[in-house]
Amino acid sequence: MEWILQPWPWYIGGPLIGLVMLALILVGKSFGFSSNFRTLCSAMGAGKSCDFFAFDWRSQKWNLVFLVGAFIGGMIAAYGLSNNQIPAISEATITQLHTLGFNSAGMAYTPTELFGELTWRNGLILLIGGLLIGFGTRYAGGCTSGHAISGLSNLQLPSLIAVIGFFIGGLIMTHLLFPLIF
Repeated sequence: MEWILQPWPWYIGGPLIGLVMLALILVGKSFGFSSNFRTLCSAMGAGKSCDFFAFDWRSQKWNLVFLVGAFIGGMIAAYGLSNNQIPAISEATITQLHTLGFNSAGMAYTPTELFGELTWRNGLILLIGGLLIGFGTRYAGGCTSGHAISGLSNLQLPSLIAVIGFFIGGLIMTHLLFPLIF
């Protein structure tokens, strides 16, 4: 039972993701979490005032079930199968994060400076970040999971372009903007 509490290696998780993608392709479905926002808005009647939300949301119920399952699975993993593991990160990364004011780096799973206590500054950073992610997801026509996992497995060129953009944006954020914010 102890092996369940340890992080699973890439050669277990990767093939499992591949099998799920293969099954989705075989049944004619595509995967992406960002589409759940559109589905939820449509189910709540947003299609009456906005054409973007006017579609048969019932055809996407399977994706909502997947969303709920991911949430429940995450809760089970975090609170039932975890020994409060702290990710192993390099000493150089810990030192760099300490210089940016993240003294919890290497000692906590998430930065307690952002998530430990909700201040107006932390709330503003999370709000702006969420809005930018939402805009980027809509502008790119899908999220990282939809493009990188499902789109690339379907050999879609727009997904390859989007994934390259995600990586470039992540590098810019990490190395240029993040140090300016903190």
